Amino acid sequence: MIPDRNFGWRAARGWLAVALVAVFAALAGNAVRAATFQTLEIATKSGVHIFSVEIATTEDEKQKGLMYRKELADGKGMLFDFSPEQPISMWMKNTYISLDMIFIRADGRILRIAENTEPESTAIISSGGLARGVLEVPAGTARKYGIAPGDRVSHPLFNRR
Repeated sequence: MIPDRNFGWRAARGWLAVALVAVFAALAGNAVRAATFQTLEIATKSGVHIFSVEIATTEDEKQKGLMYRKELADGKGMLFDFSPEQPISMWMKNTYISLDMIFIRADGRILRIAENTEPESTAIISSGGLARGVLEVPAGTARKYGIAPGDRVSHPLFNRR
């Protein structure tokens, strides 16, 4: 057996590659994203529609929201918890996909819907009254499923009155 003088360097390069992959994976994992998915239902005149939503409750999660995402599948969304009920203002800065923003009162009734929001806009989108949460879904979802103000959202975030 002939000793390999480059073995130490090759081993170090291998460990360096593993370390870099771990660092990039950690950085990607540290991108602020809501940690949990939950089921949310909206009862409309056309029936009950079920969504799988990420929950944004921390300040970091709420500030980042769906920014930098390139796509959002049908039936998916993000639910923002702004407890207690309050006037809410949103914008689309650094958000690359058009969304429908559904503002929801504490009792689970839909207050207002901002449809087909403009990607990357800094224009303020207001709840138009007191709301507890905001559901962001792909643009066109409200029209597609007949979701309208007054419809009921079922999710543990909202109290039944």
